[in-house]
Amino acid sequence: MSRTALARLYRPRSFSEVAAQEHVSNTLRAAVQRERVAHAYLFCGPRGVGKTTLARVLAMALNCPRRTAEGEPCGECDSCQRIWAGKTSLDVIEIDAASNRGVDDARELRERAMYAPSEGDRYKVYIIDEAHMLTREAWNALLKILEEPPPRVIFVFATTEPQKIQQAAPPILSRCQRFDFHRIGNAELVRRMREVLAAEGLAAPEEALLPIAQKADGGMRDALSLLDQVLSFTEGVPTAADVGRVLGLVGDELYLELAEIVAERRHPDVFRFVARLMEEGYDLAEFYRGLADFLRALLLIRLSGPEAAEVRSDLRDAYAAAAQRFAPGDLLRMLAQVAELDTDGRFRKSGQQRILIELLLLRFAFLESTVSLEEVLAMVAGAGGGGVRAEPPGNVSGGRPAVHEAPLARPAPSPQPAPHARSAAPPAAHMPVPVEPPRAAPPAPAPPAGSGGADDPAQLRQAWRAVIEEGTGVPAGTGLFLRAAAVVVEEPGVVRVELPPGSPALERLATPTARRPLEDALGRRLGARISLAFGAASAPGDGAAAPLITAESARRDRLRRLSEEEPLLARAVQEWDLELVE
Repeated sequence: MSRTALARLYRPRSFSEVAAQEHVSNTLRAAVQRERVAHAYLFCGPRGVGKTTLARVLAMALNCPRRTAEGEPCGECDSCQRIWAGKTSLDVIEIDAASNRGVDDARELRERAMYAPSEGDRYKVYIIDEAHMLTREAWNALLKILEEPPPRVIFVFATTEPQKIQQAAPPILSRCQRFDFHRIGNAELVRRMREVLAAEGLAAPEEALLPIAQKADGGMRDALSLLDQVLSFTEGVPTAADVGRVLGLVGDELYLELAEIVAERRHPDVFRFVARLMEEGYDLAEFYRGLADFLRALLLIRLSGPEAAEVRSDLRDAYAAAAQRFAPGDLLRMLAQVAELDTDGRFRKSGQQRILIELLLLRFAFLESTVSLEEVLAMVAGAGGGGVRAEPPGNVSGGRPAVHEAPLARPAPSPQPAPHARSAAPPAAHMPVPVEPPRAAPPAPAPPAGSGGADDPAQLRQAWRAVIEEGTGVPAGTGLFLRAAAVVVEEPGVVRVELPPGSPALERLATPTARRPLEDALGRRLGARISLAFGAASAPGDGAAAPLITAESARRDRLRRLSEEEPLLARAVQEWDLELVE
């Protein structure tokens, strides 16, 4: 016993019934109402979003004898019924370009289009589906008729890949009015499925319809076809478990269980979890797709709250609890690892999908905790100088934590004590204190050469950056080059400044007169007389290849610079073996 599929039975019969494409349907209805219909249209968009349906509705509206004043077809007359059902009609011709793609087919279409419609008040409408399959020669054969079409002839091209038309026949695009169809949201898909179920005298809970909408991926035809499949399998009201069994979907409960395994770092349970997936017959490719959606939902909940993600209402609290067990940075890193797994189709083409999934989930379970620089500095400062080694924050597994780079709020520098200030012991109780007349302060002696903080590389680099940022003693136009320079202690009282080869600052600072203001400014910072020696940094030899810059080397260099700027961070990196992540 044959029956009409739900996707065909409930195909829209008017512009107002087309879901989520108001920008197209309203424009076409207004064009019909005002008799400003173009001679050629190009409908672009994903499959199952209403391209062919709207082309048929447009043909119905143009040829309907009982068309309303708003431009809507009646949907009930003989002409509308034949066009809506896709039956043979003298004035509405549907052509599948996938099987009629050659130049001979285009020439035949061009010759047929020269004939007038069957009646004087009707339009001849040609609907060419899968238009991107036409060859370049076929498009060339249609160019002239699209530029100067016969009266009352309309062409509607529908395609899922407009870029192929752009590559094969760019002039076609300028001869058509283009409309881009959108994917349909899950809420709209669920609403339409409820309407169809109500018309069928059935009902289904939201937790059963939402997985169907997500599986449909924005296509109304796919959603109704999947709903038809589920209804054929179940008796009575379909449940979420029925939908999962019919469509082979991995249930949300399994993903929540996986989140618990990862959060508690139960590494052996990863193998048991994947083995269970295999034993229960789940498709690992389907699990992989669902894993990305699950992690995205957790990240969205973590950032915007439980109401932000489209999840089942009965599991919303469980999703919120699972999201709170992970830092947003960790969820982002896991989501990035999922995306990298199928780079260039590597996962889909692999014959060892189980091993790849196990490897991915183990990386989740061994994932290093993400902490911000502010947290690291606070922990190091809280540990004090007593040699107590504090544990890094968030490091549950004992592995190496990862530092997340964030802007630091630098505290104001504390005032330094005078060089000759001494801490005097408080006078004994009831002991009279002699009062002496004030004396003139002796002149401050010049800082001795080779003393102060010039011998400490960290203090030297910090003082150098402060001088360059302040600009005192820095010759005009050299600040950018001096900021990138490396400073090292060559001998007591002498600091070597290594600039990039060919830097103009080398010539500007070659004379002692030009260097003296900069030496004085740096000496005041360090409390010592400093002599600067400028030179070019060593470059690789002519036969040696230049070092390759990779993402890993860039991260190491950034962490080194941050450590130089923050001595506390340098101590944390050394004690806890930190690494920098984006």
